[in-house]
Amino acid sequence: MISAVAAQWSARAVVCLLAAGLPGAPAHVSAQPSGPGGPAGPNATVEVATVLTLTGLAPGFALTGDPGETVTGNPVALNVETNNESGYVVTIQSRTPAMVASTRGNEDSIPIGAVSVRGSGAPVYVALSDTTPVTAHRRPGPTAEGGDDLGDDFQAVIPDVERDTYVATLDYVAATL
Repeated sequence: MISAVAAQWSARAVVCLLAAGLPGAPAHVSAQPSGPGGPAGPNATVEVATVLTLTGLAPGFALTGDPGETVTGNPVALNVETNNESGYVVTIQSRTPAMVASTRGNEDSIPIGAVSVRGSGAPVYVALSDTTPVTAHRRPGPTAEGGDDLGDDFQAVIPDVERDTYVATLDYVAATL
């Protein structure tokens, strides 16, 4: 058996903001005098920023098999929560063009395009890339409180490589639409 594919990732949440706020900043409240003759009482204004969180990713996953096999593993779980009316998108992109061997002296590698992902409910796997993010999830509208629990299935076509563990880092990015 070859422990052919392992991945690590970092989660970055990219948040598009309303002009009024910063991510994680408290709502802003202001009071201003109003009325034609001077102060008639304050107007209270509350501005709420867009919030987007990506949580629940495990530190990595592994797919195991022999050269020539197409292997799959357990789904990778994540949670996305947002109050954005337009919704969100989650993309995955490799930091490198290939998965590299862990053993010193092993020059073999697995092209990142040999690894594919299929988001929750998607009918087909899409090959990963180091140049173009792959959309795993796209949802319109805000999530319910507690967010959307999602899962990604990964598969790999293992080429004729030396027995080893091959590793690449994947970036998960969540952005509002």
